Amino acid sequence: MIKLQIVGNLGKDCIAKEVNGKNVINFSVAHTERYKDAQGNQKERTTWVECAYWTDRTAVAQYLKKGKMVYAEGSPDADAYMNKDNQPSATLRMRVQNLQLLGGNESGGQQQQGSGSYQQQPAASAAGTGYSNNNSYSNSAPVSQEAGPVDDLPF
Repeated sequence: MIKLQIVGNLGKDCIAKEVNGKNVINFSVAHTERYKDAQGNQKERTTWVECAYWTDRTAVAQYLKKGKMVYAEGSPDADAYMNKDNQPSATLRMRVQNLQLLGGNESGGQQQQGSGSYQQQPAASAAGTGYSNNNSYSNSAPVSQEAGPVDDLPF
């Protein structure tokens, strides 16, 4: 399995819709990398990832607003095509399996105690895909010693 992970800001408000009886939340994430070129000039490059999050729980959609910082991971897909100027171009897409809201809230920009985490749970299926559309939401809380050894932490 190939896994893509990205931390970035939403480029616009998400779009939640129903397709063939299943819910999907579409959003785009931008990650900007700043670097110096060989001549020492400051440069920046922005990578956009078009994301599709298939889920039964669409409540997260109300928080996916333009500018919100998120962490998303999932399976990548890339499409190459010729753009309207007849130049080669490509689109990077991801089928999201884990989504976390990062950063502060919109009302004051203060850091939240925890971040919302939305994750698909692996499940055995007759088709052998290894994934189901059963998703869970957890609100991260400080980890206590009773939670297990440090090696069990997800980061």
